[in-house]
Formats: sequence, C-alpha cells, structure tokens
Amino acid sequence: MAEVTTFELVVCIVNAGFSQVVVEAARKAGARGGTIIRGRGSANPEAEEFFGVTIQPDKEIVLTLVPTDIKDEVLRTIYQESGLSKEGQGIAFTVPVERATAIRTE
Repeated sequence: MAEVTTFELVVCIVNAGFSQVVVEAARKAGARGGTIIRGRGSANPEAEEFFGVTIQPDKEIVLTLVPTDIKDEVLRTIYQESGLSKEGQGIAFTVPVERATAIRTE
C-alpha cells in the first residue's frame, strides 16, 4: 500500500509587493510553488495606535501547500527572508489539511 503524505497549508499575509519574496523563500525551503491572492487589510486607527505601527491596507496572501515534514523549515525560511521579523510587515502561519487531491509529490 502506498504511503500517505500529509500536508499543511502555509498562509503568509504580507504588504503588497512582497509576495514574490515569500514564494522564493518557500521554494528555497522545498516548497514547489504557491498561490498569490490580493487582499485589503481592515485594521482600524485604534489598532495602529495600539501596535505603534502604520498598517498598510493593501495585502498579498501567499498560500503554499507543503508536506507536513517540511512545514517548519518553510515557515522559518519565509520568516527569515521576507522581513516578517519587522513589525507591521506581515504574518505567517500553518493550517493542517485534512484532505487534498490532484497533488504531485514527485
């Protein structure tokens, strides 16, 4: 019986113009690609005052489906190479994927 591969979805929300850096970092860590979606943040002035940063409303969301065994390395590389350590630059997190179809793992 074939081995079952489990997946995680790496979600990275960054300011507009930074998605390509995220995709390149994810590929460097072993991901095969990603999907970029344009978005708009909904932060209000109180949030900006509380966090002490100006929040850029135009966002890009990078969705990358990766095998579970490389998700930590992908997340770490995205964090290090896309500037997520700077306040207000963005956020990245993973979500477990229960099922996926039509995915090539080779």
